[in-house]
Amino acid sequence: MGKVVMYSSVSVDGFVADENDQPGPLFDWLSSGDVALDDSGLVKVSQVSYDYTRAYWDQIGVTVAGRHVFDITDGWDGKPPAGIDHVVVVTHRPAPEGWNPEAPFYFVDGVEAAVAKAQELAGDRIVEVAAGNVGGQVLAAGLVDEVRMDVVPVVLGSGKRYFGSVDAQHLLEDPDEIIQGDRVLHLRYPVRRLGSEEQKG
Repeated sequence: MGKVVMYSSVSVDGFVADENDQPGPLFDWLSSGDVALDDSGLVKVSQVSYDYTRAYWDQIGVTVAGRHVFDITDGWDGKPPAGIDHVVVVTHRPAPEGWNPEAPFYFVDGVEAAVAKAQELAGDRIVEVAAGNVGGQVLAAGLVDEVRMDVVPVVLGSGKRYFGSVDAQHLLEDPDEIIQGDRVLHLRYPVRRLGSEEQKG
């Protein structure tokens, strides 16, 4: 079974978007280079960021996202982003009216059931969980293996938090990868698995 990875670009003060769901400069690094990251020709990064990000993208089988992200992106017009095979949407509501039932999107109630469905679809490939409220819930449920963040040198001051509404301590291991790109720092942290006695202490 593939790893479950929580991921997003994030400000230095821990936000993935402002109060109006706008990323502001958080995605500037995705257009500041000269190496095309995908076939659109719109996403161009430095060679260092390409080597790191493309290798990661190629391992992703499924993305897990919340209904809010699905709604503000108009469901990516029924096409999973970045060439990913499937999207699992965590939601209490059914698919939107008129939604194409052939689109590779699955609407699942609850984060545990969503991750289970995503792992079934992904096989041995990575399940990516979008950071934010859903990502924080998946972390709190003990289902995240790795936290990846592309840290952008900006302080947003307020907005949507990378870890959502997580209100308990979660220890990560030391980063096992630190890559400096152009206006971005790519970090990868394994999530520390604690025994019950360590958690109590």
